[in-house]
Amino acid sequence: MTQELQQALGQEGLVSVVVIGRNEGIRLERCLRSVFAMAHRDFAIEVIYVDSGSTDNSISLASAEGATTIKLVADRPSAALGRNAGWQAAKGSIVLFLDGDTVLHPDFVAASLPEFSVPRVGVVWGHRRELAPEMSVYNRILDLDWIYPPGLTEYCGGDALFRRSVLVATNGFDASLIAGEEPELCRRISALGYDILHVDRPMTRHDLAITRWGQYWKRCTRAGHAFAEIAERFQKTEQQFWSVEAARNRNRFFAITIGLVAGIAGSILMRSPLPIAIYVLVFALFSARSAWKAAWKSDDRIALMLYGVHSHLQQIPIYFGQMQFKWSRRRGVRLILFEYK
Repeated sequence: MTQELQQALGQEGLVSVVVIGRNEGIRLERCLRSVFAMAHRDFAIEVIYVDSGSTDNSISLASAEGATTIKLVADRPSAALGRNAGWQAAKGSIVLFLDGDTVLHPDFVAASLPEFSVPRVGVVWGHRRELAPEMSVYNRILDLDWIYPPGLTEYCGGDALFRRSVLVATNGFDASLIAGEEPELCRRISALGYDILHVDRPMTRHDLAITRWGQYWKRCTRAGHAFAEIAERFQKTEQQFWSVEAARNRNRFFAITIGLVAGIAGSILMRSPLPIAIYVLVFALFSARSAWKAAWKSDDRIALMLYGVHSHLQQIPIYFGQMQFKWSRRRGVRLILFEYK
């Protein structure tokens, strides 16, 4: 272990693993066992499970697996609240956050800790992929959503290694957010001069478990809610964030829906299928273009074509999520956790 890495880990050489969950059941057991099965480690670990109001046996299950458990009681539970409770109770200088529906790769932590030898690196994250992409068409499509090119990034996802010192410096996750809490925190971490580093190695497998259209819709609306809330939060700052993405979603929503209405109306008025057929053809061409641009992510051509359709189709529920945030804010209503499982 290098002197720089030893300094990053602290005298105890301890890595804290914070797992959050709510009614994960067998998925949580699988996650915790993967944590304790970490390989190649010359460092100590502590495992903390933070439960956000489960009604199953998650807490007793976590205790039986050897994790320290924290039970949150909150009117508005969120991933941000859970992660904050976890890292604030942690003793390690490096904190690994995991969702309870993930499986940790045994080599990820040991292989990634040396990245913290560079003082500027504040967050390190790797590849998250779906555990069972063959389970449903949704899993197959959204598996590609996790793939990002390695290198410096603007933000990470829910699974990542953090310096505890940057969590202290930023006060951690914003507990008022019910979605998009990781990108928002990463924006503040970057403002302090730290890098968010995406490394080219497997990190976790994720159990998305989406098998129905309603689940897919709710997951996309959550993304829209995050776009709108975080874009608004940074709108009047020097570091605007997600404003472009929020505006792009709005424009694509109107292009898709107005085009569809025009195609249907044209076919009715002309008593011809030609207008709607032209709309379908244009939509297919744009989907094919999106699939081609994502070709670096996979060799599975069918998955890529489905992903191309998803890239445009998701704009509808994402925009509804944006509107849901804005309508709720005007009424003075704070939405609760988006759960799609």
